[in-house]
Amino acid sequence: MKRLLTLTTLTAALGLAGAAQAATNTATVGPFQVTGNVPALCAGGTVSNSDTVFALGVLIDTATGFMLPNLSAPPKTVTGSFCNTRSTISITATPLTAQAFTGAPPTGFTNAVDYTATASGWTTTAASFTTDAASNPAATQDRNTAFTGDITVAVSGFSPVGGTALRLVSDPNYQGTVTVTLAAVS
Repeated sequence: MKRLLTLTTLTAALGLAGAAQAATNTATVGPFQVTGNVPALCAGGTVSNSDTVFALGVLIDTATGFMLPNLSAPPKTVTGSFCNTRSTISITATPLTAQAFTGAPPTGFTNAVDYTATASGWTTTAASFTTDAASNPAATQDRNTAFTGDITVAVSGFSPVGGTALRLVSDPNYQGTVTVTLAAVS
């Protein structure tokens, strides 16, 4: 019995020592912060159906040689565009110019066509650029919040450079460009 009592006392003493040791071996460290950052970012997206050409076709009335008054091309839709912060949308355009014709056009003719390009859907007011304007204050529009959405790009209002009394010189390729830019604003 003495042996059993000693074993029980020893077990109890070890248990108390273990509990005391466990209490002194526990410590809290922290809290640890978890951090990260998100840089300002804009992505232009992609043009639906990869259709990046405003194909106007024949520019003139073949009976008169004057530019057609009803030139049009379907608008282009840019999908997947986003900015994760405040942003601006800007549009620029260059006149359609004859690519193969060289030299100055003869009297009564022109080798260029002006037009207006617009980018809508990003801001309440569409960004708009007219190729014959002295300035284009509406070409850049501000958005005060992060946004994702489609941008519709369109061209319209075609007129011969120099006036409607001028005919276009013959050229198989009149070409201009439209560029839309999204930019994060810090």
